Amino acid sequence: MNSDHPIVILTALDLEYDAVRRHLADPRLHRHNAGTRFEVGRLADGTPIALGLVGKGNHPAAVLAERAIHEFTPTAVLFVGVAGALWPAIGLGTVVVATHVYAYHGGTSEDDGFKARPRVWEIAHQADQVARHVKRTGDWARDLPDGVRPDVTFGPIAAGEVVQDSAFSAHAAWVRDTYNDAVAIEMEGAGIAQAAHLNLALPAVIVRGISDRADGSKSTTDGQNWQPAAARNAAAFAVALAGELSREVRTNSHRGETMQERITNFAGGHARVGVQAGQIHGDVTVGQHRRSAVLSLEDQVEEFRQELRDLHGQGLIDSATLGAVRAELAVVVDSPPTESLLALKKIHGLVLDLPELTALVTAMLALVRERS
Repeated sequence: MNSDHPIVILTALDLEYDAVRRHLADPRLHRHNAGTRFEVGRLADGTPIALGLVGKGNHPAAVLAERAIHEFTPTAVLFVGVAGALWPAIGLGTVVVATHVYAYHGGTSEDDGFKARPRVWEIAHQADQVARHVKRTGDWARDLPDGVRPDVTFGPIAAGEVVQDSAFSAHAAWVRDTYNDAVAIEMEGAGIAQAAHLNLALPAVIVRGISDRADGSKSTTDGQNWQPAAARNAAAFAVALAGELSREVRTNSHRGETMQERITNFAGGHARVGVQAGQIHGDVTVGQHRRSAVLSLEDQVEEFRQELRDLHGQGLIDSATLGAVRAELAVVVDSPPTESLLALKKIHGLVLDLPELTALVTAMLALVRERS
């Protein structure tokens, strides 16, 4: 992605939003046409940030994350907020970075009990590596008060639809037994992770500050002002991570200009790859030149439809997916570029396991972006 694109940072609560906003220089209002208000500013190192408030719960988090991703085409999306610790060793004020996010409410109710069927999203490898580097340097905590550097822990986070504030309830026991590697519990991470995954596997990082122990003592810890302290710690780590991720993108962009490009070809149907090459100087002709090297969007859509029909005939695409993809293809051809881009991103999510189709979607995305 273009390194000028921002990092999107989302929060659920106003105090979390304010903790991030304090790090922004010259925040400016950005109105989305559906009514959502974002603020756009820069960190001290120049990293562009788009900041938004999604409210509580995975469902609004997913909708507004999708909205932010479509609006800003970010390099990555971060969610910053507070959470409850699930283990005594995780101290108040600790920053937790999610290595996995469990959507723990998925399951099936049977005669012999409830069987968990969670969705799980794993942090992207590069984002995980960058986050661990930020932890090791320790510079992220230099502006926190009292000169104290909070602990940073990496581990799974459980994201559901209830506030857990008991160590002994049936819900607490079920979470502990079923997701016993989770270190924290919260209510928005699954929605953020899902939205990012469906947008070309955009890197998403969930950063949480521990404000309570999810054990019945929440009113006490809230009274001791652990919520703002935990939000402050999470925001400090997240903005340092955002700056490092932005620099990583710029570094990768530079390497792309100076290192030999790796060429990958995808062949679908009965097609065969004849030549795979890195750098070519001069004119090269292979076989007969039957059509322009650059197809129109309409031609690319027709080529995609043909490949889609072939794969459906081979039983590699079910009828429901076929219908959903065809509906989005109609939007691609007949709509403005912004709507076409969104439709193509949805198509990419639907055909993610079929490289023959994802390669064609990528080509169409590039063409539509050139027009917009």
